Amino acid sequence: MEPLVDRPGPQIGRSSLGERMASCCSYRTLQAWLPILTWLPKYRLSWLQMDLIAGLTVGLTTVPQALAYAEVAGLPVQYGLYSAFMGGFIYTFLGTSKDVTLGPTAIMSLLCASYVGGDPVRAVLLSLICGTIQTAMALLRLGFLLDFISFPVIKGFTCAAAVTIGFGQVKNVLGLKDIPHEFFLQVYYTFYRIPETRAPPLFETTPNGTSISFGEIIEDFGGGLAVIPFMGVLESIAIAKAFASQNDYRINANQELFAIGLTNIMGSFVSAYPVTGSFGRTAVNSQTGVCTPAGGIVTGVVVLLSLAFLMPAFYYIPKASLAAVIICAVAPLVDYRVVMQFWRIRKLDLVPFLITFLLSFWEVQYGIVGGVVVSGLMLLYNVARPSIKVMLCVFWNAGTLLMWEAIRLPRETNLSSSCACPPPPLSPSASPPRSVVLDCHHVNTVDYTVVNELRDLLRQFKLRGVGLIFSGLQVLTD
Repeated sequence: MEPLVDRPGPQIGRSSLGERMASCCSYRTLQAWLPILTWLPKYRLSWLQMDLIAGLTVGLTTVPQALAYAEVAGLPVQYGLYSAFMGGFIYTFLGTSKDVTLGPTAIMSLLCASYVGGDPVRAVLLSLICGTIQTAMALLRLGFLLDFISFPVIKGFTCAAAVTIGFGQVKNVLGLKDIPHEFFLQVYYTFYRIPETRAPPLFETTPNGTSISFGEIIEDFGGGLAVIPFMGVLESIAIAKAFASQNDYRINANQELFAIGLTNIMGSFVSAYPVTGSFGRTAVNSQTGVCTPAGGIVTGVVVLLSLAFLMPAFYYIPKASLAAVIICAVAPLVDYRVVMQFWRIRKLDLVPFLITFLLSFWEVQYGIVGGVVVSGLMLLYNVARPSIKVMLCVFWNAGTLLMWEAIRLPRETNLSSSCACPPPPLSPSASPPRSVVLDCHHVNTVDYTVVNELRDLLRQFKLRGVGLIFSGLQVLTD
């Protein structure tokens, strides 16, 4: 009998197994960067009908909104359409949410108007630079930084932006000219010049031929190179998280960052200005039953067809009509009920909310920076004076998953992820957990951001038939 060492069979087998494992790992890596590979092999014919309906509906909604938002950005209306179709194609391959649609939004248009001064060349360059910054953040895995932006800051900014954008369209409805851009001066001169109200004529802005260097443009952008990319990502991921919770799936923040960044980079080559996720169009997309991100392709095709065949007709759209579209789009963003929720849950959350809200009327970037600084100082105060060590312990006991977690702002996403992906049973015969017990003895701070995350967690548990039990709740003071 031949010795075993002379038989190469087992060695070849082990080599093949190693090669298969390497191939599997590389394919999983490719899936992580191209999420389309996770759902395209399982695509059903029945989904195609739903995606077509959703994509067509969103496309018909996108065209008038894109024209209106270009007006907010101070750009010719065609630039709204230039910015509206690239996101549908890019996000289909790179996005992790089936609902999110990328394109021009009221907030991003307002931010762009603050920095580009109505210059289309600067707007396109800003899109390229913002996309490069966002893509670099994605490659460096910096998506965790978004966890440090509290919910009051986001709400304060969106409420102020809605008021600023909405009132900014009053001058177009009334046909007033030479109204200052600053909000308080805008309010004063709008009412002061009401007697000058006249019918909605269209004027064409022509370049004066002045040559400005790249360095001078970058210098003029200033803080916009930090505010616009960061707010674009923040807005889109907040929307993606909301609809992911509603429809019971998870998103990848870094992958979303990569999708938005590449959309802005590629969009700059077709004269787009910076875009992000749109709440209104995402809601339409979700409500019409979209099944996969492929609906974005249909939306992009609708916008391209509009550019090809309807551009001459857009010249005759009155500015007053576009202004009405904008006002109707931003009105739901003014969420007055959130103030009472802040007051009831944690009164200190009103501080970053009010600072962000009020400073945004001066300059939107000041509102964002001020809110983030105050929110960060409040967080650092709690971290600097910890009352107990933060710990997390998960184990199984009689079908119940027991968890301990000291909740602070940067931790709430980790809490949701830990609960949404519980460990396997200790034995094959063990049943899955029927309930989760959250031991709150170590909880020393609960703000509105944490409450909002726990609300989403409860919704996810309800869909899985699992109960969430709070143990050891303490009376917390501000």
